[in-house]
Amino acid sequence: MNINTNMKNPDNPNDYAAFIAIDWADQKHVFSLEVAGQTTKETGTLEQKPEVIGPWVAKLRERFGGRPVAIAVEQSRGALIHALLSYDFIVIYPLHPSTVAKFREAFKSSGAKSDPLDTDQILQILTKHRELLKALNPDTEETRLLARLVEDRRKAVDLRTSQVQALTAALKEYFPQALELVNGNLTSRLAGDFLIRWPTFQAFQQAKPSTIKRFYYGHNIRSPEVMEKVLGLATTAQALTTDSAIVESGSRLSQMYAQIIQTLNPVIVDYDGRIEKVFHAHPEAHLFCKLPGAGPGLAPRLLSFFGTDRSRYEAAGNVQSFTGIAPVTKSSGKSRVVYFRHACPKFDRQTFHEFARLSIAKCQWARNYVDYYTAKGKKFHTIIRALAFKWIRILFRCWKNRTPYNDMKYMETLKKRGSIFATFHLEQKG
Repeated sequence: MNINTNMKNPDNPNDYAAFIAIDWADQKHVFSLEVAGQTTKETGTLEQKPEVIGPWVAKLRERFGGRPVAIAVEQSRGALIHALLSYDFIVIYPLHPSTVAKFREAFKSSGAKSDPLDTDQILQILTKHRELLKALNPDTEETRLLARLVEDRRKAVDLRTSQVQALTAALKEYFPQALELVNGNLTSRLAGDFLIRWPTFQAFQQAKPSTIKRFYYGHNIRSPEVMEKVLGLATTAQALTTDSAIVESGSRLSQMYAQIIQTLNPVIVDYDGRIEKVFHAHPEAHLFCKLPGAGPGLAPRLLSFFGTDRSRYEAAGNVQSFTGIAPVTKSSGKSRVVYFRHACPKFDRQTFHEFARLSIAKCQWARNYVDYYTAKGKKFHTIIRALAFKWIRILFRCWKNRTPYNDMKYMETLKKRGSIFATFHLEQKG
């Protein structure tokens, strides 16, 4: 993708030849166009097809002599955005849907919504309040690829988790012993093969001990204690139910879930391999690969979040608020209320929350932080969010300065400051 960054986001609004508002849809988009310096509007529709979008953009380039054209649209990612980003004279201003909705409510008492009305609202926001908007400035191709891969992997993991939960519920209704027979790990190859071979407790009981042993040996399970427990369940345990309606329906459902899980397993492994390659090939991987507790799962997510554009976040507070790690404070008169921030990208909030939690096992000051506030009676996840808040300040500074985090150096800094988080573990031993 070739993007002329010098043409993006002109400092002078007069540099724009035209302003376009697009109310996007899956198949067809409604747009309003206003030429700079004019008050009349042009409206039309645009199909979501490359053979339609390409000529439409080409006409814009020819009509305005290649001068920048500002386009506002109610999304920051999607087919339309991806299509428009390939044109160097187009500057995209993504709007959050709630922004347009609140603007409409503020100036239209009825709150009525229609496509032409939405484009009018979007166009007003773009032309009259552009200084409050931020133009979309895509990161490098490898950064955007990594960001999409880690998010897509999470979707695959979440999908598998939902199938595991459904399989667990199904087994508890008619074959609870299966959970113990597969060591509680329903994502394992053992679990998938077990349920395909013995979908019911009755079928398992009918198997010969020698057959059961061969099955477990084939899955590298040879412990005498495990085999004794498995064979004991086969001979002494009782079926939860013998109702054929429940058993047959449950076994079919369980096999379906098991097959989906086994299908997703290699997909997730493939994602892991590709993410690892893209991450280590990234020029800024060295800033994130040795973070305590990050590992191969979270280091790529942290890198894809920060990216390479140092102008994206002006201060650590911007990151803390954007990710939802920082709470919302509302003050009125003498009252002051602090709320959990719900309006944020959940995947990014989860990334920092998970990293903070995992850092406890690898980072002494982080463990001291958790132990200190646990002793004061704070709730665990409240502490982890506060720890993530601190980690963001550290990571932001390392990212801005292009300096890898050094745990020993930071610990020495805390000691010089007399921070309790540098010495709490020593005081506890004393």
